[in-house]
Amino acid sequence: MGNLFGNLFKISSWGESHGGGIGVVVDGCPPRLPLSESDIQPFLERRRPGQSKLTTPRDEADQVEILSGVFEGKTLGTPIAMLVRNKDARPQAYDEMKEKFRPSHADFTYQSKFGIRNHEGGGRSSARETIARVAAGAIAQKLLTTMNVSISTYVERIHDIQCPNTENPPTLDEVEASPTRCPHPQTAKLMEDRILEVKKAGDSVGGSISCRVNGLPVGLGAPVFDRIEADLAKAMLSLPATKAFEIGSGFEGTLLKGSEHNDLFESRDGQVSTKTNNSGGVQGGITNGEELFFRVAFKPTATVLQIQKTVDNQGNETELMGRGRHDPCVLPRAVPIVEAMTALVLIDHKMRHVAQCESFNDL
Repeated sequence: MGNLFGNLFKISSWGESHGGGIGVVVDGCPPRLPLSESDIQPFLERRRPGQSKLTTPRDEADQVEILSGVFEGKTLGTPIAMLVRNKDARPQAYDEMKEKFRPSHADFTYQSKFGIRNHEGGGRSSARETIARVAAGAIAQKLLTTMNVSISTYVERIHDIQCPNTENPPTLDEVEASPTRCPHPQTAKLMEDRILEVKKAGDSVGGSISCRVNGLPVGLGAPVFDRIEADLAKAMLSLPATKAFEIGSGFEGTLLKGSEHNDLFESRDGQVSTKTNNSGGVQGGITNGEELFFRVAFKPTATVLQIQKTVDNQGNETELMGRGRHDPCVLPRAVPIVEAMTALVLIDHKMRHVAQCESFNDL
């Protein structure tokens, strides 16, 4: 339970942090889509550890293997299985965690729920599981390009350092210009310095990521339980270390009056559009053709290289020194993960929309 995501474009994720590898099965991908490992690998490169001095030093190439569902360079319409093998696992660094619960980790809750857990790097609760999401999301993003849909995802804030708002969504090159993945160079340098500062102190910081989607058609989503923002919220809050999700005006919108917050309709080149976009591109759970934008908040990395008070699996009070290789800030590597989950939600809703609303156009 809890390892499946999607309805028509469905993924099943598997694997542990220090096991043999991480994998994913994608079911429902349309046939005849040109696809190879080279389409997947660039997305994994942006997520992988060891890519800069700001991230964990774990040395993993994260090389993807497509095991099924592709023949002669095209998808078959059958399940696509992908695998990334773990090469630099060091489970011995977690020996102490076999008996002791790490503060703010899933150790205690996993042990309480299942009566057993993989203590090596957190096992299934490790952010290394997100390899599966990024690999699957790469396929979803390739499908989105056929719709001329673009996703711009970037670090907006780290700790108390905020990136200025920009009118246009930043390009991939602008985002990737800094290891922080903040597209504003001056702010990115301040963020980098802050991360290195807390890293030196054996501590960590959190922040927020912005995602802006353009080119979406009107009509994706559904009423009531399957609102597109509800599925986006579930997707984002399923990511490790996430603590909040807001779309459009979000919490700041609560400070406005209705007359100030309403997005007034207008006709632009014969198309219905809105003068403002406090709705964030979604109204009634359905996309309205405007830019879809939202933010996701990530807490500071739970593992800090400091002695902290905790308890062991017998309930005895004790102390634990954080060990292993961890990101002092998860935000830079979380950018492609947020992007991948966004793509998975959008493609699934596109397929659902076509199934319901376009399958019988002659009615």
